[in-house]
Amino acid sequence: MENFSGKEFKLGILGGGQLGRMMIREAIKFNISTSVLDPNPAAPCAEIASEFVVGDFRDYESVLKFGRGMNVVTIEIEDVSVEALKVLQSEGVKVFPDPKVIELIQDKGTQKQFYRLHGIPTSEFQLVEDFQEDTWPLPFVQKMRRGGYDGRGVQVLRSASDFSKKLPGPSLLERLVDIEKEISVIVARNESGETVAYPTVELDFHPVANLVEFLICPADISKDLEQEAEDLAMRLAQELNLVGILAVEMFIDKSGNILVNEIAPRTHNSGHQSIEGNLTSQFEQQLRAVCGMPLGSTAIVQPSVMLNLLGDANSEGEAVYEGLEETLRIPGVYPHLYGKKDTKAFRKMGHVTVLNPDLKQALGYARQIKSTLKVVGRQD
Repeated sequence: MENFSGKEFKLGILGGGQLGRMMIREAIKFNISTSVLDPNPAAPCAEIASEFVVGDFRDYESVLKFGRGMNVVTIEIEDVSVEALKVLQSEGVKVFPDPKVIELIQDKGTQKQFYRLHGIPTSEFQLVEDFQEDTWPLPFVQKMRRGGYDGRGVQVLRSASDFSKKLPGPSLLERLVDIEKEISVIVARNESGETVAYPTVELDFHPVANLVEFLICPADISKDLEQEAEDLAMRLAQELNLVGILAVEMFIDKSGNILVNEIAPRTHNSGHQSIEGNLTSQFEQQLRAVCGMPLGSTAIVQPSVMLNLLGDANSEGEAVYEGLEETLRIPGVYPHLYGKKDTKAFRKMGHVTVLNPDLKQALGYARQIKSTLKVVGRQD
């Protein structure tokens, strides 16, 4: 696409959270004009977008009105009005990823059926409207088909006593995988079909919040497994005819098999280390892909570890970052604070990336930061 730079070209972003904020930082470097639609007037994007529109990205009319003024519309969240995006696309607005891809991802059950149809390895599953104790052999994972994110809408049932915790509504039941490692691959693809994959990263999850706490790049896996993971992610992007970014989260089980867990057609928490750790960040790469530019190199600059900054479990209110000065004394540290005014238990408030030629040293620093840097509610 030509003339993507300047006021005459408008990139519309549905969602004004931290992912949009980090994308806008990259857009500023290219002099790309950005417009954001989000219902929260104090969203992280509000202060830095070229134009910020307060409105519901799930509302058909709001998305239609917003999108008709754009050259390209992209997303930083999947929970958007797909029907409005389909109309915009029919009217000549470029929508990336394709609304059909977003529609697929919005339903975890349909997503799993897609894997089965295309021969993508994944855990055994069953789709149910409701279930009883004898519906599926224990242990298994229940996922709400719609609406879950950041560990919400997921329940692990290991014994009969756990059935009291089951979630209401249509669900996906998955056989519990005996996991050796959890990994992720970010893939970028543009309209011409040019496709690149980022080196595989390893994910370490918070034991209570059920979301990523540490991300390690590169993953400590064999070259063969890394190649298999990257090939799977590239294949998924091509099967979806994706334009933009695709995050592919996978399990490696105790037998060394790779199973696709979930995918997201947008920038993703498992790619945040790429801002400093790779030659091209995932956020710049998304801009390159949706604006028709050549894709950038995904090569590693230095080994890196990312730590998610989560709100303190026992505190909420106006956010205060304790231990930031001590953290900044550590070499190779890059903090990213998301501009969220209020904190609450396990809310993603920022992240810190640590670069070091020695990956073990980077991980050591990251663990030190975890015990030092806290996000708490102001106590006045």
